[in-house]
Amino acid sequence: MTIDRLTLRKFLLQEEEKHGLGHELMMLIEDIGTSCRIIAHQIRNGPFLDILGTAETENVQGETQKQLDVIANDIFLSHLSNCSRVAALVSEEIDNVIWLKDTPKKGDYLVYFDPLDGSSNLNVNMSVGSIFSVVELDEDITDLSNDVVLIKGSKQICAGYALYGPSTSLILSTGNGVNGFTQKIGSGEFLLTFPDMRLPEETAEFAINASRFSHWEPPIRRYVEECLEGPKGPRGKSFNMRWIASMVAEVHRILMRGGVFLYPKDANNASMGGKLRLLYEANPMGFIIEQAGGKASTGRSRILDEQPAGHHQRISVILGSKAEVELIDSYHLEADG
Repeated sequence: MTIDRLTLRKFLLQEEEKHGLGHELMMLIEDIGTSCRIIAHQIRNGPFLDILGTAETENVQGETQKQLDVIANDIFLSHLSNCSRVAALVSEEIDNVIWLKDTPKKGDYLVYFDPLDGSSNLNVNMSVGSIFSVVELDEDITDLSNDVVLIKGSKQICAGYALYGPSTSLILSTGNGVNGFTQKIGSGEFLLTFPDMRLPEETAEFAINASRFSHWEPPIRRYVEECLEGPKGPRGKSFNMRWIASMVAEVHRILMRGGVFLYPKDANNASMGGKLRLLYEANPMGFIIEQAGGKASTGRSRILDEQPAGHHQRISVILGSKAEVELIDSYHLEADG
C-alpha cells in the first residue's frame, strides 16, 4: 500500500499558513535540506571517491579534520549563502564568524551549524549527522564582531539535524513541535514520516562515554552507578547503556524511544567548560528535545538560558526524557548544597 506523504516543501507551506512561517525561512530550510542531501550522497560514495580519510588539517578546536568535515562545511557555506536574509554563518570548522552582509538588519538570520557531527565514525560505516540552528536578529547591527552572534538558545526560531544512517533523516522544529522526514530513494525528496515526535517522560536507557568515569563529578557518578545496580538498586529497574560517539545518532535514538544523553563537564574538560559546543550543538539539540517534551540541562541550569561567552564555547550537556534529566539535576543541587 502506498501512503501519500507530505514533501518537505508542502509541509513548510502548511506551516507558513498555520503558524506564519516566513517565506524566507521556508526557503532557508529547503537550502539546508539540499545541503543534507548532497552530504548524504558524498558519504554514501565516500569509499569510491577516496574521501573518508583525514584532511591533514585541524579545525579551530584543535581537532584533526576528516576530508568530509571540510567537504560538508563547504556544501553548507555554498547553499546557506543563497538566502537573502542570512547575515552571518557560524561553523564548527571555521574560526571566525562569516559575515555575508555589511549592514545586517532586524529580521535577518544567523545560522549556526556543525556540518558533520561524529565524523570519527566514517571509517567504520556508522551513523554521522549534521546539526543546524537559526536565530533572527531583533535589531540592526553596525559592529560586525564575533560577539554579535552570542545569543541565547531560547531565541532560536528553527533548529534541527540530519542523520546519515541506513536512511537519511531530517528532523526539524520551527517552534511548533518536532517533525521527522526521510529521504526517499529515487526522487531524493524528504517526505514526512514521523509527524509530531514526542519523548516519553521516563525511560530505562542512558548514553554516556563510560571511559571518562574517573573524571566525572559525584552527581554523574551517582546517577550511572544507581542505573547499573538494576532492580535491586535505588532505581528499582534495569537500565541499558548506549554510546555511539555521535551526538546526532544518540539524540535521534532518544527522540525515537526515550532515554537520556550525558556529556557532562568533568575534571578532565572543566577548564574548557565541557566537551560539546553551545551554539551549534547543545542549543539546537536542546531546542529539539524541549519541543518534543523533554528537557535539556547543564546539570545546574537550562541550556537554552545560558548566555554564550564565545561562539565556540563548550558546555556540559544532559538532555532527554524529562524525569531522568530532572533527577540528575536534583543530584547536582544536592551535591552543591
